Amino acid sequence: MAAIGILLLALLFLPPAESRAQDSGSGEGSISDELSTTINEYLEAQEKLTSLKEEQKSLKEELKDSEKLQKELKKELAEFAGIALTQSDTYSVSAMLATGETSDMLEAMTMLDFLGESRARRVEELVARVQEIESVQDELDANIDEQDRLTAELDEKRRAAAREMAGSSGDNATGPAPGDFRAPIPVSRNPDGSLPYESCSETDPTTTGCLSPRALHGLEESKLSGFTRFTRCYRYEPGSDHSTGQACDYSVSSGGFGGVAGGQNKTYGDNLAAWFVQYAEELGVKYVIWYKQFWSPATGWTAYLHGGGDPNSDHTNHVHVSWR
Repeated sequence: MAAIGILLLALLFLPPAESRAQDSGSGEGSISDELSTTINEYLEAQEKLTSLKEEQKSLKEELKDSEKLQKELKKELAEFAGIALTQSDTYSVSAMLATGETSDMLEAMTMLDFLGESRARRVEELVARVQEIESVQDELDANIDEQDRLTAELDEKRRAAAREMAGSSGDNATGPAPGDFRAPIPVSRNPDGSLPYESCSETDPTTTGCLSPRALHGLEESKLSGFTRFTRCYRYEPGSDHSTGQACDYSVSSGGFGGVAGGQNKTYGDNLAAWFVQYAEELGVKYVIWYKQFWSPATGWTAYLHGGGDPNSDHTNHVHVSWR
């Protein structure tokens, strides 16, 4: 009875049957020239951003040094001001005249001139340094504005590259392995940490259908992370997350959905499934199906019981991902 109870509990967490993958694309293909150009533009933008960050770092150090010297000069100027108040020049001149010695008088006058010139030079140096600091600060502000602009441009290029990659027929990239995974940018959440409601409002780059913003984000992040083989997302299939734009099928072979995966293709699927499981919280993943196995945050990995004995319904030729 205990075994039956456990089985019934597992069945409660199973998703609607994902009976088939999308129709295959036409043949194996490599990344298109247009996609390669987009990726190169992204890399160039990334280099510019890195350069700007280095420049910003240098400016911050210069500003830090300027502010330090400014404090030192202010302190020294305050000391000069204190001397002027406690031992005025008038008193010094009176003392000088009282000596009656010409040589002493000349020496005292020279000293007073020196102190006056020194004070003036320090004041001028302080003013010049303050102006320099302001100039550096203005340059730093302009640098930050330019960096913000490039960051937005860079993000759009990343997204465009990912969408172009998703819409292509895929390539033969092996993809990353655990330990080399790139952490994705997390999805947007409500202030209380919950996920906002989303409709099928974004264009699906893999079909003529639509995707939820969260699903599109997950698709883009997976492509940017190196999982670039053939993928299809939206399809009309009542009861399936594909119909609501909340699911994608990731082929483990390039160009389309093939037979039962083995060897390097199986490894690619294992790594892709592991990546989505590892970053399920960040990406808002609802469940993953791969190689007759089902995973959700509630159940972990369990047997997938909706297979029909073929590679598509058994999910032995593709990884299915559904988003919340």
